[in-house]
Amino acid sequence: MQVPDRLHWLIEQDASWSGDHEGASGTALRVVSGSKIFYVKHGPLARAEHLRLCWLHGRVPVAEVVAFEDPFLVLADVGAPSLEAAAPADLGAVLGRTLRVLHELSVAECPFDGRLSVVLERAGANVRDGLVDSDDFDDDHLGLTPEAIYERLLATRPPIEDLVVAHGDYTPSNVLLPASGEAVVIDIPALGVADRYRDLAIAHRYLSEDPGTVAWEAFLSAYGLVDDIEEERLYYYRLLDELL
Repeated sequence: MQVPDRLHWLIEQDASWSGDHEGASGTALRVVSGSKIFYVKHGPLARAEHLRLCWLHGRVPVAEVVAFEDPFLVLADVGAPSLEAAAPADLGAVLGRTLRVLHELSVAECPFDGRLSVVLERAGANVRDGLVDSDDFDDDHLGLTPEAIYERLLATRPPIEDLVVAHGDYTPSNVLLPASGEAVVIDIPALGVADRYRDLAIAHRYLSEDPGTVAWEAFLSAYGLVDDIEEERLYYYRLLDELL
């Protein structure tokens, strides 16, 4: 990758590059430069993530922004594993506790809009532009077309939104747990004010598969911000994620 001249002071000429992380903001290239490790992202999603990292700084633990030269974003290595390999109960508890902190941030102070009208518009654009990979749908959606899913989303749109500051791609791989025990959230270009079920649905999809009910129950206990989970809204936001 050809980085801007202003970043050459940071990344040495003989640095080694590798594709190390695939997430909502695309591939983050892992760069080993001397004794330091960085992650480099570029493009519109990197720009969006930079804005959100700046806003979240001091509110929720996030990766350190080392440099930003539009559209290149350089992040420090957190030096911690993701939650993917954690034991089910620990996985659920940390995910729930971390999401609670994020969802308790002030909606009024968040400048990023992830409300359903905005996200549905983006989903529709993805469908029209042929950007949706139907082969990557969840098992119970295989065989459906992106157009059919979009029509279903419009027809079954929830009448209300329980607004919080939502991550937008809340998976175990996007939460890191350093030795300090304070979780770090990463890969946040989709963060914004949205229905809490946007995050709950994605967390549920992961926690209800391999770890089973132990992880999901631990998650709900640690999260603790809803009395009764609405299965219809879980399904709706999981369906919506197929088009994003």
